[in-house]
Amino acid sequence: MEFTKNRMDSAALGVLTPRYSIDELLSKEWLLTNSRGGFASGTVVGCNTRRYHGLLVGTHTPPANRIAALSNCLETLTCKDQTIALGTFEFDRTLHPRGYEYQTAFRKSLGVHFDYELPVAKLTKSIYLLPDFDIVAIVYDFSDVRQTFEFSVQPFAAMRDFHSLQNNTAAFWAEQTDQTLVLQNAHTQAGKLTLHSATLQFEPDRQWWHHFMYRVERARGQDCFEDLWSPGRYSAPIDSPRQLVLWAALTDQAHSATLEAMDIDIAIDALRLREKELLAQCPPHDTFSRRLFLAAGQFIPDRRVHNETTPTILAGYPWFLDWGRDTFIALEGLCLCTGRPETAWGVLKTFADAVNEGMIPNRFDDYGNPPHYNSIDASLWFVHAAFAYLNATGDMQNFSIKLLPAVKWIMESYRRGTRFGIRADSDKLITGGDAQTQLTWMDAKFDGVAFTPRYGKAVEINALWYSNLCRLAQFYKGRHAENEHFYTTLAQQVAHSFVTLFWNQEAGYLNDCVLPDGTADASLRPNQILAVSLPYSPLDKTLQQKVVAVVEHHLLTPRGLRSLTPADPRYKAHYGGPQGQRDAAYHQGTVWGWLIGPFIEAYLKVHDNSPDAKRKCRTWLAPLLRHLEEEACIGSISEIFDGDAPHQPCGAFAQAWSVAEVLRAWQLANKAKGQTATIFLLYHDIDQS
Repeated sequence: MEFTKNRMDSAALGVLTPRYSIDELLSKEWLLTNSRGGFASGTVVGCNTRRYHGLLVGTHTPPANRIAALSNCLETLTCKDQTIALGTFEFDRTLHPRGYEYQTAFRKSLGVHFDYELPVAKLTKSIYLLPDFDIVAIVYDFSDVRQTFEFSVQPFAAMRDFHSLQNNTAAFWAEQTDQTLVLQNAHTQAGKLTLHSATLQFEPDRQWWHHFMYRVERARGQDCFEDLWSPGRYSAPIDSPRQLVLWAALTDQAHSATLEAMDIDIAIDALRLREKELLAQCPPHDTFSRRLFLAAGQFIPDRRVHNETTPTILAGYPWFLDWGRDTFIALEGLCLCTGRPETAWGVLKTFADAVNEGMIPNRFDDYGNPPHYNSIDASLWFVHAAFAYLNATGDMQNFSIKLLPAVKWIMESYRRGTRFGIRADSDKLITGGDAQTQLTWMDAKFDGVAFTPRYGKAVEINALWYSNLCRLAQFYKGRHAENEHFYTTLAQQVAHSFVTLFWNQEAGYLNDCVLPDGTADASLRPNQILAVSLPYSPLDKTLQQKVVAVVEHHLLTPRGLRSLTPADPRYKAHYGGPQGQRDAAYHQGTVWGWLIGPFIEAYLKVHDNSPDAKRKCRTWLAPLLRHLEEEACIGSISEIFDGDAPHQPCGAFAQAWSVAEVLRAWQLANKAKGQTATIFLLYHDIDQS
């Protein structure tokens, strides 16, 4: 990403003409992750705009209990006639210093790289997060050195829970041994931050810096000011091309001896090997797939369960952990479409072990407390993903021994009854919840107000129920005649009831939900697309075509599907503001990227996977390439977007099911030979128009 067009005159001390405005640059973010659930993140100009930004956010109980350890650094060049500060911080709408004015480019490759053109030299600052440790390397490469100068780095520590903010009432202490510095916040359980450099000399100068302002938090109506503590400065003279490295670690799992032994070339080799593993099954010459494969890998860390390390899927960055619903919507795209069946198996096994009362956890707790079982759809998505795993791998042994018992327990519990009144009604459709619960994925609730009260019989829940019954019937075909007959008969009853209850003849589409009193909610929402996209549909071909047509006409956008038609008086065109305002818009028109997957699958199904249909689907996916490359989090896909154009990204800046479903849809639209590289022509044609 090039930032500049041309140099200004020499009197401007080398400040560069920006290609983008500073507000545009502050809206573009980056993300690095490791296998522990730790991460590093910020903006492409190095200014933190969220409480979640930081050069090192580690974990105490991976992937939970995250600690914002090292917040940022201030780099300064001092020569005989001037001082240049390269950092960029925001203090109550004031940017100081303005180091971004010297920045010429931002790049992401293994790590992230910031290029600077300075009056005395060129500098590339690189950040690398180690793949298996909460250790970050900050590397400074100087070239074209034209004058001797002093270079210094001032680290800023937060050492707090990553959801909170820090103030100067904290009690920090620092202990120095040779070239290693250990910091600790005595008022928190954040552990120790260890800093080490073999190329920079440390000079103590303990300071509090006050009122860093995070603009994204302010826009979200949340506390947005923070005080950060600095122990001093690392410095070195520069008189020729030179590389300097500063290491930082959250030292519950990396001691000072570990940092002293670190070699930056070995660390980069480890990252290169990790990237090679992620791309092992990526189609050659398909740049879009390459970027999606790399994005997919960021959501799969390890979780410690009963003294065993097992993979899991994080729902999104910067704040989500592993949610059951998100996990099993995303599993096919993140794991099976990327050729990582062993990861899919590990995730499925973890959740199968956690089934309770015929339900999988909706989410694991951030702080190690018992799992939360408060979802009606997560368990049905688990069943769907289990069969997707079987179909992709043919692993009958593991499926039958470990997954099938969990699948049958879930399906039987849903039929007979489990938590929250979830059960099969007399018409064999699944009902559940009440006015006080939010059990479907449209679960926004604030101050006791449920904005999408979808209790009773929800359309996508019963589409999943029907498809899963059909998959069980198909599984038992030729294996167990009695079970095959049972599930086939039940599925036939569900299909009849589904069409009778949900098809709205007057509106020409499916009702979204039917309340326990029989009242039909005819809101035009995207949930009905799952009644077409899933492997088995209760609808005939004509009704499937009608559903796809109405969703395309009213809900499809260049970023996914709207959660409510703009014609509805409850429609919210924009998502933002304080939490109550955001929650009111969350499922009332806001666009969800993950829904492009079911839509593409449904569209291809009703158009018999024709070449023309695939071409059209690639056109619909093309704008998401621009988003992946240029918007929000560079190299990932956002959770949600505004309902109205230009569909600004919002919510979590990197979301697992968004990446997964775009990847899965891309593969569906490119099954025929000779179609893997056409996205770039489409993308550039659309951009020019």
